[in-house]
Amino acid sequence: MDQLSSTTPFEGAEDDISEQFSIIWGQIKAPLIVPWLRVAVFLCLILSVMLFIERVYMGIVITLLKIFGRKPEKRYKWEPLRDDLELGNSAYPTVLVQIPMYNEKEVYQLSIGAACGLSWPSDRIIIQVLDDSTDPIIKNLVEMECQRWAGKGINIKYEIRDNRNGYKAGALKQGLKHPYVKQCDYVAIFDADFQPEPDFLWRTIPFLVHNPELALVQARWKFVNSDECLMTRMQEMSLNYHFTVEQEVGSSTYAFFGFNGTAGVWRIAAIDEAGGWKDRTTVEDMDLAVRASLRGWKFLYLGSLMVKNELPSTFKAYRYQQHRWSCGPANLFKKMFMEIVRNKKVSSWKKVHVIYSFFFVRKIVAHIVTFVFYCVVLPATVLVPEVEVPKWGAVYIPSIITLLNAIGTPRSLHLLVFWILYENVMSLHRTKATFIGLLEAGRVNEWVVTEKLGDALKLKSATKAFKKPRLRIGERLHLLELGAGAYLFFCGCYDMSFGKNHYFIYLFAQAIAFFIAGFGYIGTFVPQS
Repeated sequence: MDQLSSTTPFEGAEDDISEQFSIIWGQIKAPLIVPWLRVAVFLCLILSVMLFIERVYMGIVITLLKIFGRKPEKRYKWEPLRDDLELGNSAYPTVLVQIPMYNEKEVYQLSIGAACGLSWPSDRIIIQVLDDSTDPIIKNLVEMECQRWAGKGINIKYEIRDNRNGYKAGALKQGLKHPYVKQCDYVAIFDADFQPEPDFLWRTIPFLVHNPELALVQARWKFVNSDECLMTRMQEMSLNYHFTVEQEVGSSTYAFFGFNGTAGVWRIAAIDEAGGWKDRTTVEDMDLAVRASLRGWKFLYLGSLMVKNELPSTFKAYRYQQHRWSCGPANLFKKMFMEIVRNKKVSSWKKVHVIYSFFFVRKIVAHIVTFVFYCVVLPATVLVPEVEVPKWGAVYIPSIITLLNAIGTPRSLHLLVFWILYENVMSLHRTKATFIGLLEAGRVNEWVVTEKLGDALKLKSATKAFKKPRLRIGERLHLLELGAGAYLFFCGCYDMSFGKNHYFIYLFAQAIAFFIAGFGYIGTFVPQS
């Protein structure tokens, strides 16, 4: 039988539609898409260079610090506090330890126990548990735990409010208003999942006692669950860079950095002079730090002092946390920009550092350029070959920035590719949150307490291998990630078929990462150390 080579009516219609689409695309591409895409590429390259210079600068500073060994004990006076036979314990300053918490069923015993285990003269320390819990059962458990420690002779106060106004900032502010706080000179703050070592105060308070210009001593975070899954390993890489480089450089150069909200000791006089805790943004810790710095106070970061804490181990909890951490700084930058410019108590160089380096590059540019350039604009150039991205902007600069970011966690260098893809996924939420903060849109003051598991982590790890992830559409399906993944997958297919940029491997890999996040499975993979 003769074989007939003929097309069906449907195939002919499809060809006509494709041809018409190509004609329309060609007509709008040259006058409209190409010019705007070239502008976008130009702006993204400028932002990339700004971020690159900032990263290289911090890399040089941290290298010099390591070479010349400028330890805190050499930059500031430090002597151990000693007993005085005449004054007795009154020779030691009185320290307030605040533990703000909200429905912390899994970790309240850990944090309260660690705070009550701090080594310090018993009559010169006050443990203050600020419980904003709305669950009456949890509230009762926390109160009984405080009573149990009080029965052991610990000076512990259980404080509650009849509302949650101001969230954490409101609780901390209210806690400082109690009459017994007037006798305190310093306040140490620990979130509910933080567990300081017994010698924490002996290693921090002497800096504040012997250096009256210091307002804050900040410790480093140590993550107890970093090996739980791939998501926690990626978080560890990002946060280790923040602590080993950003905080260290800020402390060593301008004696300024953002307070991390926990694992730090404040001079109460500095808090009062700066105007106290304010709840105008979701980053009350950074707000206080900037205001105190503008009044001339200095900060010290102790990278050698680590406090155990927990990383978010679910994608939902991490998304909420990153929204707060990205939206808050952008909103604070908008609110404080003119206040920083008009300030007359600090040098112009420090103002430039706070505005340009601390806020603009690290809190705004870093988020926007990561998503817009590498997940939107660069893939778009595949569809518009008339617009080219120079290799130094598409390959060299991001590669160097990535390597500089990875130095904080050498043990995870083999996971670097996964970290790149993961950070690009999270940059979607960080960029969205940044614009919400700058524009003061609907979710600008959204505060969702990060879920903590505490001892339940052990049970979770033991049972994880026997439980299959269940797909809950309402909880696990994330449309933004799925949309971004579909866009990148389409660009990858186009590049592989018709393009000349050869980005399709990256585009496919990034699309898969977005799809994994979109279906809520990003926290289910356990890496090999």
